[in-house]
Amino acid sequence: MGFIVGIICALFLCEAMAMGAHGGAPLETEALPIESIFKLPAPTPVWPIASGIHYVIFIFTSPCFDIYVSKYMLIPAIDLSHEDGSFASGIIDLGGLQVSQISTFNKVWATHEGGPDNQGVTMFEPTAIPEGFYMLGSYSQPNNKALFGWVFVAKDVSSNTTNPTLKQPIDYTLVWNTESLIINQEGHAYVWLPTTPNGYKVVGHVVTTTPDKPSLDKIRCVREDLTDQCEQYSLIWSNNGFSVYDARPSNRRTQAPGVSVGTFVAQTIETTSSLSIACLKNTNANSTSSMPNLQQIDAILKSYSPILFLHPDEKFYPSSVNWFFSNGALLYTKGQESKPVTIEPNGTNLPQGGENDGAYWIDLPTDENKDRVSKGDLNSAKSYIHVKPMFGSTFTDIAMWVFYPYNGPSRAKVKFIKTIKLGKIGEHVGDWEHVTLRVSNFNAQLWEVYFSQHNKGIWVEASQLEFQNGNKPVVYSSLHGHASYPHVGLNLLGDDGNGIGIRDDTDNGGMVMDMGEFELVSAEYLGSEVIEPPWLNYFREWGPKLDFDEFKNVEKILHGKLKRKFENIVRGLPSEVLGEEGPTGPKCKNNWVGDEV
Repeated sequence: MGFIVGIICALFLCEAMAMGAHGGAPLETEALPIESIFKLPAPTPVWPIASGIHYVIFIFTSPCFDIYVSKYMLIPAIDLSHEDGSFASGIIDLGGLQVSQISTFNKVWATHEGGPDNQGVTMFEPTAIPEGFYMLGSYSQPNNKALFGWVFVAKDVSSNTTNPTLKQPIDYTLVWNTESLIINQEGHAYVWLPTTPNGYKVVGHVVTTTPDKPSLDKIRCVREDLTDQCEQYSLIWSNNGFSVYDARPSNRRTQAPGVSVGTFVAQTIETTSSLSIACLKNTNANSTSSMPNLQQIDAILKSYSPILFLHPDEKFYPSSVNWFFSNGALLYTKGQESKPVTIEPNGTNLPQGGENDGAYWIDLPTDENKDRVSKGDLNSAKSYIHVKPMFGSTFTDIAMWVFYPYNGPSRAKVKFIKTIKLGKIGEHVGDWEHVTLRVSNFNAQLWEVYFSQHNKGIWVEASQLEFQNGNKPVVYSSLHGHASYPHVGLNLLGDDGNGIGIRDDTDNGGMVMDMGEFELVSAEYLGSEVIEPPWLNYFREWGPKLDFDEFKNVEKILHGKLKRKFENIVRGLPSEVLGEEGPTGPKCKNNWVGDEV
């Protein structure tokens, strides 16, 4: 009898699994991260508005069954009809096309496998769309993190009745569906690409749960002159040749007009060019009207300026630039090395402009102050702020630079040998590091933070950050190298999974720098309102060129494959990690006029 009951139970289990695999009722699973909604730890403050009107951003969350809502309502304290396109006013005019950022979604379809951490993906469509605005495409996000995203919706405000900025599609093409997939999914998904009228482009897809084509009124196509070329970015999910990627403008320089829509691109063929969708373009002659003014920049930094944790074993602290100059830093000239000159406060006697031609360089004082100056001065340290438009002025990037007078020695890890000291390798004078805050110009929401890590770095969404003191992100500075990381731990530079690399250790037991102590050094779109300090336009190196030959000593303890792998890693490291030369200043970096690398 027990044997028969066991067979019946097994049959029922197989049937249940089959239903889940082919789109029936899904199997019972633990709650996924995406079933919660991320919001900042503290209430968002009142943002000063250019017109003198203030907007309060209230954040409402309502996790309903199959509906996730994360709505940011902008309620002006004076004029409810205020929609002038200024910073944090809720709407931006791209040139006859108004766009609004929507973070309110209805779930359309989900699968619980594949993608990051094998937790699947969910596809949404925007809801609570303002009157007169239309959907431009669906939103998709991996299930391994809390719901935190946005898409743009658009409204035609042009006077062109013949060729309005928005038109309905004339048909749809089915890109992909899940009918034949044996995966744990909630129903079936059908991903559609709108067919555009002549002279128009599509900037997103429509997702449905039936094979019937969506209504032509579901979405809008955008007039071609208001679109720009885009490229695939990070992979969201893939299955058997079908891939879903984030999309972003191909040209992401600060003056570029390309605008991210927040939609995804669905592909059945792997390609990085000729995507089926486009991005938007800001053609407004006054495109920077949506950027923050000086008061708003100050308010943003008071809310979101990070807390920087130095490693407990750190010996080389940050300082202000003026402290460094005032304590004996020297300027050297090629051919006159025996006659260095003391640098004046704020760098007023530094050569301006030009290029990094090796004609000049900065070094530590040569007297008894050398060791003291190399260790920095945390009490004087401040962040140096560069504010720039991104994605056609729909976002503001605030790069926060920190100066360290000296970069300490590097250490390596090779398999079971946890720490190998590398002598003077990694040491150099003058170390510039930065993090970048990415803030929405629609509602002043902090969306991402960029952590610079030597010559590279990573963007981290706000939902994945640590916070302290309200909405201030936590940044961890690596021991001696001062690279920025979002969490505590060991990071191996050059490691390909073999446990061999240069150590970047972070911890939270050391000294702390409040990056809210800042100096605004550049915001080109504000013109003469921000005066750049002379040292910012010094384009040569902030340290002398050095030549270390200490790898031979390290390699003596390594043999065979370990030695060869270590040598390959070293060859691939940037010169600033090896300490061969001093770095150039912030304005010489590629990210000064473009997106982060």
